[in-house]
Amino acid sequence: MASRANHHVLLGAALLCAAALVCARLGVVAAAEPEPTPAAVSNFPIASDVRMAGDAKQTRFVLDLDKPITHRAFVLADPYRVVIDMSQVSFRLPAGVGTAGRGLIKAFRYGLVMPGGSRIVFDLAGPAKITSSYVLEAANGQPPRLVLELVEVDRASFVQSLAPEARPELRPAIADAHAAAPASAPAKPAAPPDSRPVVVIDPGHGGPDNGTQAAGEIMEKNLVLTFALALRDRIEKSGKYRVVMTRTDDTFIPLDERVRMARAQTAALFVSIHADALPRREGDAQGATIYTLSEKASDAEAERLAEAENRADAIGGVTMSEEPVVADILIDLAQRETRTFSNRFARVLMTEMKSTVRMHKHPMKSAGFRVLKAPDVPSVLVELGYVSNKADLQHLVSESWRSRTVGSMAQAIDAFLAKRLVAAGSAN
Repeated sequence: MASRANHHVLLGAALLCAAALVCARLGVVAAAEPEPTPAAVSNFPIASDVRMAGDAKQTRFVLDLDKPITHRAFVLADPYRVVIDMSQVSFRLPAGVGTAGRGLIKAFRYGLVMPGGSRIVFDLAGPAKITSSYVLEAANGQPPRLVLELVEVDRASFVQSLAPEARPELRPAIADAHAAAPASAPAKPAAPPDSRPVVVIDPGHGGPDNGTQAAGEIMEKNLVLTFALALRDRIEKSGKYRVVMTRTDDTFIPLDERVRMARAQTAALFVSIHADALPRREGDAQGATIYTLSEKASDAEAERLAEAENRADAIGGVTMSEEPVVADILIDLAQRETRTFSNRFARVLMTEMKSTVRMHKHPMKSAGFRVLKAPDVPSVLVELGYVSNKADLQHLVSESWRSRTVGSMAQAIDAFLAKRLVAAGSAN
């Protein structure tokens, strides 16, 4: 037990060093690459200029447009960021814009993240709250404008503004560490801790990242979210486990953030849900596949899929694992015990699923998926089927198929965790 505790201490220290290295190396992020030629984007709104005003207490950002857009703004933690997702925009901003900020905004980057969607990512000087974000119609000689207003807050308030499932463990900033708690605040009785094992269900993609797409505008992000919510409901019915979702709506969550959620919850299991597709030139394939983490892909198809899933994370801007040295550290620190448990669960899951679900001809594979790299959480990625295959697509949109598949997966999760709980109890 002592050696295991020391291993966890060393692991935590190494990860903190890695995070510090990334922060030091990122500095100010340059603006996005130039947009395509005007002829290629003439149908999209044009962003022509930006303005910033305010100070370290309150900051306003204004983006000039030639027509109104739809948008959504939200905050992300560690590092502090604000993200604006918007309908596709042609950015024709002055050269070098975004490399310097003002007030609460250190710098920002922008660009097209996929057909139909653009994004601006702001790096913040400290924790801040979005007081408002809105689009103004053209008036009084002014063009349409996207306006973002930020106000400084302490870390505790910032964390509370995050979605519950996206909140990191509350680690007060250095400046807040010496703040005394109000003397008059009455002590509240602590709620009894929920000791049930935590299962993290991770619906892939979301927001501007649609994932794979089938004819008729059927998008992977919606298919897997519907499936994941049904799986959550089925698992929670037993009352034995607490389920945490990485997303419960059409929100983009960076891959590293999904991993952080699982680790912050000390999850007993992490299950990422996806659906695959093959390009036409690569023929046809069908059936569900279960993936575990491996530095070397089990075959070319597994390598292709891992590269595609990892590349999709570029939508979220700079993330920790984009630094090769950090990715190497995370892989090197992955515990053998964790991988053993991941592989064990994958086998249990395959046994349960094959009785109700058509499986791929090679149902168990491995590759270097970022989302499976939590070093202390057994993790698998399940491709429910191929949206490029007509029979699989019919299953994926079928409520009866979904119910059967959810049942087999919930049974596998229960069988795996029940056995681990018995083993842990006997060890104590």
